[in-house]
Amino acid sequence: KYLLVFDFDETIINENSDDSIVRAAPGQVLPEHIRQTFREGSYNEYMQRVLAYMGDQGVKMGDFKTVYENIPLSPGMPDLFQFLSKNHELFEIILISDANMFGIECKLRAAGFYSLFRKIFSNPSSFDKRGYFTLGPYHSHKCLDCPGNMCKRKILTEYLAERAQEEVEFERVFYVGDGANDFCPSVTLTSADVAFPRKGYPMHRMTQEMEKQQPGAFQATVVPWESAAEVARYLQEHLKK
Repeated sequence: KYLLVFDFDETIINENSDDSIVRAAPGQVLPEHIRQTFREGSYNEYMQRVLAYMGDQGVKMGDFKTVYENIPLSPGMPDLFQFLSKNHELFEIILISDANMFGIECKLRAAGFYSLFRKIFSNPSSFDKRGYFTLGPYHSHKCLDCPGNMCKRKILTEYLAERAQEEVEFERVFYVGDGANDFCPSVTLTSADVAFPRKGYPMHRMTQEMEKQQPGAFQATVVPWESAAEVARYLQEHLKK
């Protein structure tokens, strides 16, 4: 059995869903005083302020749901998901994302692929008594390369350990992502595993830089993609071997 790990923003979907929800804000823009509070590495806290502002403006659950459901999937993603639906007994599929549970569930249900995922790891989100959309951090960690609320390497490492305890061993791990926070877990992959960084995005650039600076340090096979159909083709070829 294979473990297939997906990122969400700019991987499964073709946008950053945190930016997308601004479409539900009045005039589809955020005021400058909110935008200026953004700090590198503290995106989760920034989004909490954005959501509080949108709540104040009367943006409701249904408005957010509509936006999430209409975010376009990345090129070739339906092909990849259809391939996985046909071969679901061979893959255990999980999603690790720094977005939020509500948005991810809305999109995957609307696209018809929610049931493919054994587990989704993302920031907790809910609607409070006032109807405001609230967001929390996923966990705390000691990784210096990741934002304060989530280290995907920690999540993946713990997941593999937990599955090993349940006597599930994976022949190889496939990791599909795009961002710097996807590079962090992909560094732990072994030579049996495959990293699929989206072409021209930070994860891809970081694997190239690492290969230049420390040849052989990045152990996984690197297969960049522009369309997720390329990922499907690679997996298909792999299954034939």
